[in-house]
Amino acid sequence: MTRRALITGITGQDGGYLAERLLADGTEVVGTVRRADGALERGGLAQLAGRVALLEAELGDADALRRAVDEAQPDEIYHLAAPTFVPDSWRDPRSVVEAIAGATGTILGAALERDGTRVLVVTSSEIFGDAGVSPQAEGAPMRPRSPYGVAKLAAHGLVGTLRSHHDRFFVSAITFNHESPRRPERFLPRKVSRGVARIARGLEDELTLGDQRAVRDWSHAADVVDGMVLALRHDEPGDYVLASGEPRTVGDLVDAAFAAAGVDRHVAAADGSTRDRVRVDPRFVRPPEQWPPVGDPSRAREVLGWRPRVTFEELVAEMVRADLALLDAAS
Repeated sequence: MTRRALITGITGQDGGYLAERLLADGTEVVGTVRRADGALERGGLAQLAGRVALLEAELGDADALRRAVDEAQPDEIYHLAAPTFVPDSWRDPRSVVEAIAGATGTILGAALERDGTRVLVVTSSEIFGDAGVSPQAEGAPMRPRSPYGVAKLAAHGLVGTLRSHHDRFFVSAITFNHESPRRPERFLPRKVSRGVARIARGLEDELTLGDQRAVRDWSHAADVVDGMVLALRHDEPGDYVLASGEPRTVGDLVDAAFAAAGVDRHVAAADGSTRDRVRVDPRFVRPPEQWPPVGDPSRAREVLGWRPRVTFEELVAEMVRADLALLDAAS
């Protein structure tokens, strides 16, 4: 019998990779979007046209979300849809909490009305915040530092509480930073890859960033969605950190991007000194984090057999190549 999956937020970075992953193994895919007309094309996923079914559902519309579950009749639900840009949560915390925690409650509640439907909810490394430890595994203290993190922690809590109370296969995927050429430019890695590509093509002279000492844990989005599928199809439900486990600085990211573009980061200045093509803007510099967001993926590796296939350097190189190709196509 063919398996059917519902992906909320199918046109996002993760949704597109997940849809491709599921279609490849013969799963029927249904996805939710805000507006169906032209949604795949707007999301850069024209290759999925005719291969997935789309249903309209806003995160704040509980009735529409429940209808989507009823219409899709899924064996699996991957709840990916959510605001993703953490700084926005400071400006409108109420709507962010409603969109993340409220929609998660709606999806889980709809799944409870269907026998056997499994649900994976994507949470975030932001649930750990000032955890007091780094790297962070599933059992690390959870002390979020932003309204976004608070909302994701509420969603994470709903998964565990309803799983225990109803004995249902509900899973939380605690994802750390994961990127790809499909990442919007407002996110730092894409800003770096695009900026370095523009320097390589002579369109810009320098890249402006904040503190290059900031530490993150970067993986490829395609690897992370593989972990989601493994978690939802495992014999037992549980929560999993999906991360590389390797701390990298913003400076490491920048160096890898320049190397991938084949461009020297440091060039000779007119006075004979060496000039860095990266300029630090003090407005973007934040105090160093005492407990950097680095994940401990031991449980996913030991229980699920999950192994990321794309290295950090390969990820950055893929993003730079994609941005170079976009610039060349537009010239």
